[in-house]
Amino acid sequence: MKMVLIFGAAALAEIGGCFAFWSWLRLGRNFLWILPGCGFLLLFAYLLTLVDSPAAGRVYAAYGGIYITVAIFWLWFVEGVCPDRWDWVGAIFCLIGAAIILFAPHS
Repeated sequence: MKMVLIFGAAALAEIGGCFAFWSWLRLGRNFLWILPGCGFLLLFAYLLTLVDSPAAGRVYAAYGGIYITVAIFWLWFVEGVCPDRWDWVGAIFCLIGAAIILFAPHS
């Protein structure tokens, strides 16, 4: 459960950081938006180091499924765009892949 919370927090930090840059460059917001953006991206990187795993690449790969799912919720709740069934189907496949990477018996 701790790992899921870390992944969720990391995803929100990464999406928030990237969205700050998106807001500055694509939505015409003030350049000062990059300051919280950088802070959130640093927090994201730090949070992933808290996952107990001997292989960083495996953590990053499994995190991708969580990230995609959280991004769909961001689309819905922050940007106000209702995800369609294909968004949800894609997210489910990504979560299945993340579960396989995390919980399969690795040699």
